[in-house]
Amino acid sequence: MGYTVTEKLLMKSAGLSSLSTGQLIKANVDMVLGNDITSPVAIKELEKAGIARVFDKNKIAIVLDHFTPNKDIKSAEQSKICRNFAKKYSLTHFYDVGRMGIEHALLPEQGIVKTSDIVIGADSHTCTYGALSAFSTGVGSTDMAVAMATGKVWLRVPAQIKIVLKGAFQKFVSGKDLILHLIGLLGVDGALYKTLEFSGEGVKSLSMSDRFTVCNMAIECGAKNAVFPFDDITRNYENNRVAPFTPLFSDSDAYYEKEIEINLSSLRPTVAFPSIPSNVRTLPLTETVKIDQVLIGSCTNGRLEDIANAASVLKNRKVHRNVRLIVVPATQQIYLDAIEKGYIKTIIEAGGAVSTPTCGACLGGHMGILASDEVCLSTTNRNFVGRMGDVTSKIYLSNPSVAAASAVAGRICCPCELDFQEAL
Repeated sequence: MGYTVTEKLLMKSAGLSSLSTGQLIKANVDMVLGNDITSPVAIKELEKAGIARVFDKNKIAIVLDHFTPNKDIKSAEQSKICRNFAKKYSLTHFYDVGRMGIEHALLPEQGIVKTSDIVIGADSHTCTYGALSAFSTGVGSTDMAVAMATGKVWLRVPAQIKIVLKGAFQKFVSGKDLILHLIGLLGVDGALYKTLEFSGEGVKSLSMSDRFTVCNMAIECGAKNAVFPFDDITRNYENNRVAPFTPLFSDSDAYYEKEIEINLSSLRPTVAFPSIPSNVRTLPLTETVKIDQVLIGSCTNGRLEDIANAASVLKNRKVHRNVRLIVVPATQQIYLDAIEKGYIKTIIEAGGAVSTPTCGACLGGHMGILASDEVCLSTTNRNFVGRMGDVTSKIYLSNPSVAAASAVAGRICCPCELDFQEAL
């Protein structure tokens, strides 16, 4: 019996010649990640244990992105703890205001994580890096603390689910619609502590941005990790970005607990209704859902391709007078590229507000908080009760093209529903 790419990565990291589902292993990590919320907890645990070292200053990344630029005194103190720690141990990968980006967009962009790496992060959406055919998963701050000191983490080998993709996306359909569709099929715990491995000829139609989005939201159906196969799209992304690496591939006789086939050609723009990501419906909707705010950004959909898709819909149109549009490029480089390509100008001319990279609005921290009974359509990954503000507010999730069209229409709709009256 052969092994999947995830199983091979775990075997390699643990120095084993074989393993089995459910086995507990001690893995060596290539990168340990934390942010301004989770890192201070890990740092305090290290201090409490009397540990005054890190295992490798080049293999720890701390990104200040959740409450930065700091919104209040408490968030400023959290960031100060991170700054002092990074300075004390001369961490190579410390990212503060002006240099930082949203962590799960920044690390791949900067080549800090790469194909075949083992990455753990004190953030649940660390599973994003499976897009690079790496093993990446979220852990608690205590695990982060131990890994910063030892370079190791305990992991249980997950069961494997194979997602076979066929066909190609239609217009206005993207990776966000694929993962929302899959979460709708599986439910929020349908892949609990399991691997989602994507395969099939349809994979080649997914851009790297699509793949990051899909893997980012794997945790929303309970998955331990998600992974795409290494191919030419991965190679083109990694070229000139990272040090040499050796990709691994699943064996043809590897065992999968379950296999799900999805025809990408049959997918339609999909929206997750409140207040759970699995509550999905396809467009056009049969009812009218008016909105107060649209957020385009986050570690899920704040990449250049996402900004471009939104700008193409907003071109020569105006945001509805009753809607606030907030756009957050996920990194400084994405922000610069979007300016140079004219996307930011288009968004501002349409009536949108553009922010420096931050997770603020996504988690209800700052720069986009919802008041009572307000409705937001967001390109983020979670729509739980109170996630973005008041507990009576409602959050819907969609791809950036749908979000932009809805900002123009004042209601949730597909770009294909916009008519000439909604153009300048």
